[in-house]
Amino acid sequence: MTSRHSLAAVAGLGALALLLSGCTPASSTASSGEGDGTLRYLVEQQEDPEFLPMIEARVAKFEERNPGILVEIDAMPFDTMRTVLQTQLQSGDGPDVFNWGSGPTFAGSLADAGLLYDLTESYEKNDWQIYDFAKDRVTVDGRIIGVPGDIETVGVYYNKTIFDDLGIDQPENLGDLEAAAANIKQSGVIPFAVSDQEGWQAGHLLSMTLASRVGSQGVADLIDGEASWTSPEVVESLALWAGFNDAGYLPEFPTAISYDGGAALFYSGEAAMLPTGSWFIPEVEANTDFEVGYIPFPSEDGAGIFTAGLGSGPLVSANTDNPEAAIKFVDFLVSEEHGQWAVESLGTIPAFPIDTKDLEVLPLLAQVIEDTATFAAGSSDLGTNIDVVASDLFNQTMYDGFQALFTGQKTPEQVAEELEAAARN
Repeated sequence: MTSRHSLAAVAGLGALALLLSGCTPASSTASSGEGDGTLRYLVEQQEDPEFLPMIEARVAKFEERNPGILVEIDAMPFDTMRTVLQTQLQSGDGPDVFNWGSGPTFAGSLADAGLLYDLTESYEKNDWQIYDFAKDRVTVDGRIIGVPGDIETVGVYYNKTIFDDLGIDQPENLGDLEAAAANIKQSGVIPFAVSDQEGWQAGHLLSMTLASRVGSQGVADLIDGEASWTSPEVVESLALWAGFNDAGYLPEFPTAISYDGGAALFYSGEAAMLPTGSWFIPEVEANTDFEVGYIPFPSEDGAGIFTAGLGSGPLVSANTDNPEAAIKFVDFLVSEEHGQWAVESLGTIPAFPIDTKDLEVLPLLAQVIEDTATFAAGSSDLGTNIDVVASDLFNQTMYDGFQALFTGQKTPEQVAEELEAAARN
């Protein structure tokens, strides 16, 4: 994840904001009588002053239970970390444990370079109960390259008070959503608090509409190169947002509105719906005085499906001098106790089952945790956050393309052609 996410979003499973990673042929089995020593734990530096104290307090719990292990926490700005991490790992001066993203330009590049410890045996030895779909996303060439971070879905928040006042039911399909948007606009309220000043919001907008249109397999085919980004389904997904903009369902100039500015429109009641992710639940709960719902972006013939990505999660360096201690630390981070702490303290959703019945959990978060358990069990479909798995080139093309759509500089067909070219590059 990037700095667009809050402390809660970046400090979940690994209690940080770094990324997920790759793997090496190194053995991951720890011997029971070993594993003492010092570990360096690298985290992304955050603006929130509460970040490091929270991490330090949590790590102290681990050290109390493992008196022979000392964990030294280092914090580094995201941009600096992205620049120097691979070099540090290659030189042997890198961290023992760190968090990093699961995408091809993050985890993938480290995996290709053989810089990550293979955790396959550790999963079996420690019985880590990671959801299968999440584990699949951190598996490379049959080896498990890390522990998935928090599960982050993308959907649509809506103001139930505005909907109730206007006599609008929760949308059950795309037609319902479009009718709701027209009704809301007529009342003088902005239907969707879409922001696109930073550009990365495009990844969420395309992911949610495309997943509900073609399903998870359809998105996977696009990402894997088995289908073309110039297909009618992609063009229609792009045209939907361009059409919403033309119809006045978005703020007047989406590309001039920041992510925080879009959220403020929703908080104030100036906008009725906010398309973004589950990591935003704590902020929504803290900044609204009305009841909020959270739904997938609807499809033409049904309720649609959520898209999901993985947040930050712990990785172990292939060159660590103390793999036994490193794996003990990772084992602590994937414990149910730590997961419960993350839910209750940070408002994040671990990638493994936890019992929440005795926890103080935000109502909206409780709903999302329940939904997560449902699709994790395989009883419903789940899309993919495109920007998490795509290349930097593709993502930048997508970001630029949406801004060109919103400013009328390009058509959906032109943007689709550019996405296809970027995907084939």
